[in-house]
Amino acid sequence: MRIVNFACKGKSGLGIIKGDGLVSLDGRMPGASGKCLRALLETPDAMAMARLVSASFDADVPLSEITYLPPITAQQKCICVGVNYKNRNAEYKDGSNDFPRPSLFCRFAGSFVGHQCSVVRPFESEQLDYEGEIVLVIGKRGRRIPSEKVGEYIAGATCGNEGTIRDWTKHSKFNATQGKNFQASGSMGPWLVTWDELADKGPLHITTRINQEIRQDDTTANMLHDFGSLINYISTFIELVPGDVIFTGTPTGAGVRFDPPRYLCPGDRIEVSIDGIGTLVNGVMDEKEQ
Repeated sequence: MRIVNFACKGKSGLGIIKGDGLVSLDGRMPGASGKCLRALLETPDAMAMARLVSASFDADVPLSEITYLPPITAQQKCICVGVNYKNRNAEYKDGSNDFPRPSLFCRFAGSFVGHQCSVVRPFESEQLDYEGEIVLVIGKRGRRIPSEKVGEYIAGATCGNEGTIRDWTKHSKFNATQGKNFQASGSMGPWLVTWDELADKGPLHITTRINQEIRQDDTTANMLHDFGSLINYISTFIELVPGDVIFTGTPTGAGVRFDPPRYLCPGDRIEVSIDGIGTLVNGVMDEKEQ
């Protein structure tokens, strides 16, 4: 099941993708009207009810008429994983070895836009970079979650571009927060694919294209820390709740690693494709004067 968070004719809502349209959940199940996906995930048996609605109604909103919002717009937490694919650490050329525990940092909701929207290059820098990633969304509250049971806690997954302002990650000794949180610098979408459709697919293939050129191409088989170990580790120090978002790391091939670097420019087209999920597409624009 593919759940989309969207806006249409001045209203926002949730829907289930069906063909070239969606079945709106507005007025068809408790708690869905005007709510974000996080609120739906917090509702007991929400997924089962959404499936029933999808099976009972034809699509009533054409996809061509909607504005895609990030699948999760009001997450309590967005936790990002750095340097999580084999060969990715070697890109840093700092002589360090792979680490036994993941590197983590946080992002804020306002740093993301949805599918078919433009990410924004700010006034302060021309070093806007891309990072295609698989994004997990938590569907069940949990603490110290065993690795072998993480499937019970994942609502689904979506595509992400963990956009980065590279020079702003070098301002001081601890750098991730400022360079990773510029307004509208990253994206998520197009929709959430529920975990039952992905859990048995084996390694997920992720590809990032810039202007149709493949820049990143890898599978989750090459992750240093798999989904189970990530959720187990993160949930050790903090309780995960429905709607929490985890960016699971980007493969080798980000723009900063080219010589010379190949940063994003206005008019560029970014495509992050993940087998079983879909393709997140974004343009690039310069920040406008307010």
